[in-house]
This record gives sequence, C-alpha cells and structure tokens, in this order.
Amino acid sequence: MTGLNTILIVLGLFLAGGVYSFAKQKQPTGVVVLLGICSALCLLAGILRIQGLWE
Repeated sequence: MTGLNTILIVLGLFLAGGVYSFAKQKQPTGVVVLLGICSALCLLAGILRIQGLWE
C-alpha cells in the first residue's frame, strides 16, 4: 500500500463523514450528493490502486 492509496481512502472516509453530517444538518441536497459522489470516487480509486487495476 502506497501513500497515495492511504490518502485516497482516508479522504474518502472523511468525505463520507461529511455526507452524514451534512445530511443530518439538513443541508441542500446538491451538497450532500456532491460530497457523496466525491467520497465514492476517492474510495473506489484507493481500492482500485490497492488491487493493482489502476496505476
């Protein structure tokens, strides 16, 4: 596991926490959806890099 993998996964988890917090605070739906998409992409990129499918 390299540093970039770790950063992507930690960033994805951080954004996932933001999604939960923003949804709980009843923030605009667009912000929650945008954070959710960013979180999913970061986590997916980190996992794909760990598996060696994306370099």
